[in-house]
Amino acid sequence: MKRLFSPNFYVATFLAAGLLLSGCAKDKNGERLIFSIEDDIALGHQVAAQTDSIYRSKGQLLELNDPRPNVQAAYTQLNQIVDKILTSDQINYKQEFGYEVKIIKDDATLNAFATPGGHIYVFTGLIKKLDNEDQLAGVLGHEIAHSDRRHTSKALQRQYGISVLLSILLGENQNQLAEIGAGLATLKFGRDAETEADFYSVEYLGDTHYTCDGAAAFFQKMQDEQQAGRPPVFLSTHPNDDERIKAITDKATADNCIKPVQQSSISNYQTLKNNLTF
Repeated sequence: MKRLFSPNFYVATFLAAGLLLSGCAKDKNGERLIFSIEDDIALGHQVAAQTDSIYRSKGQLLELNDPRPNVQAAYTQLNQIVDKILTSDQINYKQEFGYEVKIIKDDATLNAFATPGGHIYVFTGLIKKLDNEDQLAGVLGHEIAHSDRRHTSKALQRQYGISVLLSILLGENQNQLAEIGAGLATLKFGRDAETEADFYSVEYLGDTHYTCDGAAAFFQKMQDEQQAGRPPVFLSTHPNDDERIKAITDKATADNCIKPVQQSSISNYQTLKNNLTF
């Protein structure tokens, strides 16, 4: 008789059923999720490897070990911004996830996205559209929040189901993994997840020298692009409106963390953009 499913499929189904029946302990965010942090990390590694492969095949992935001095300098600057964000004690999984950021060379795309487990991708088009480090820090803080608050994992569970994701972890469903890797840049979050990511972007930047409303300036730029008839990819997955910008600014004002943008933030950022001119 023909076997319809592999042994790993039954293992994944059994694990999913067991988790659903037994319930889950609360994570550091105070939520109960079927996926563990270890699952987030393992799935994130697989999805990131698939995502790398997709953009590498197009010649768009700027490798972390790229020998070109300008690319290495760009990664050094980008990592310095991330390291400043990671000083926040509001980031629960900074040790577990690590928050590795990679650059995709595509000047026509204004987008950034995150995998489970803290792999962050940012397109050169988005970087070049911004004016200073503070604005980019707002974007990166927003994407770090999506990973840290486990929004990406929850969105993937809703879209694909827990059994599919567990089977991927077991080495099955490679076609589905390829689909996830190809679609992650356009994965949509609910309004609550977006509001929470905005909230934590302000929180994360509060203890840095960056103004903590950097995300508001970024969203204003995205809105300007949309009104000019050039809707950014980012807004297809992160719906924007005036109320969202106001909410970020209001929280930053209430937290008393709106600061003047330093001249070094502007000049350093211009250097970053120069290093990404090919």
